[in-house]
Amino acid sequence: MEYTPEMKNRLKRIEGQVRGVLRLMEEGQDCKSVITQMSAAKSAMDKAMAYIVAKNMQHCLLEQVEKGEETEDVVEQAIQLLVKSR
Repeated sequence: MEYTPEMKNRLKRIEGQVRGVLRLMEEGQDCKSVITQMSAAKSAMDKAMAYIVAKNMQHCLLEQVEKGEETEDVVEQAIQLLVKSR
């Protein structure tokens, strides 16, 4: 699977969020601010994982359909990846 610039940009934004959390800690900001930013970074990572799994599943399903093969395994693998990411 090819990882698109959009996928990579999502991770770069998350990287920026994590740096922001570290900055808040270094500045001695309150716990609520730090946890709020950590929660946002975690949510962004969850969404990025789901997006990549969905794009991969779409790609694999199209390949299977073009070959005339069953798609159940592809769907099952995608579900397992999503469950594992939780």
